[in-house]
Amino acid sequence: MSGETKTLADLKEIVAGTPAATVEAAIKLEPKRDAQGRSYATGRRKNAIARVWIKPGKGQFTINDHPASKYFARPVLRMLITQPFLVADRYQQFDVICSVVGGGLSGQAGAVRHGISRALCYFEPDLRSILKKAGFLTRDPRVVERKKYGRPKARRSFQFSKR
Repeated sequence: MSGETKTLADLKEIVAGTPAATVEAAIKLEPKRDAQGRSYATGRRKNAIARVWIKPGKGQFTINDHPASKYFARPVLRMLITQPFLVADRYQQFDVICSVVGGGLSGQAGAVRHGISRALCYFEPDLRSILKKAGFLTRDPRVVERKKYGRPKARRSFQFSKR
């Protein structure tokens, strides 16, 4: 077999003889950062798509060239985008720059949260289990149902007329 593993049993035999620390070191993921030390990720929710870059900083949020307090005026939406940092215990340690298109403000905030969570995982792979347990890495698949032909909306029927 010349050093190749063909089955799961072969892999178990290889791992069985090595200490757990060596196995964890082999599985350890490397951080993904660009030349400026930033991590990039895409977040999606409903019809909104957010492109997110995070880098170490003072906790400033810039969304579509506006501060987060101006772009997301509602406090609930601002709370939503800071959740990944609070769960990971990294609040005000990263600057976030993102551009969001599509959907409404609620969907955009969800997309930004998803993008921040994924970018944090790329920046610090050890945070993946914490963010996954909190449910921030799962994309919310709910989207608006399409309109069908012969109907005024997606499911609504025209009013029935007996005569």
